[in-house]
Amino acid sequence: MSGEYAMVKAAVANGWVDEPRVVMETLTSIRRAGADIIITYFARYASSLLK
Repeated sequence: MSGEYAMVKAAVANGWVDEPRVVMETLTSIRRAGADIIITYFARYASSLLK
């Protein structure tokens, strides 16, 4: 399990964050940091948010 996935899921389970917003912010920040490709467990979920 990836660190970013585990961190987001734990925070969501505790009610600390809004999952859709945090997932998109996490992926956006990875891209902004210079990643050309992002491989993540959130791929399908993020895709559904973008539709």
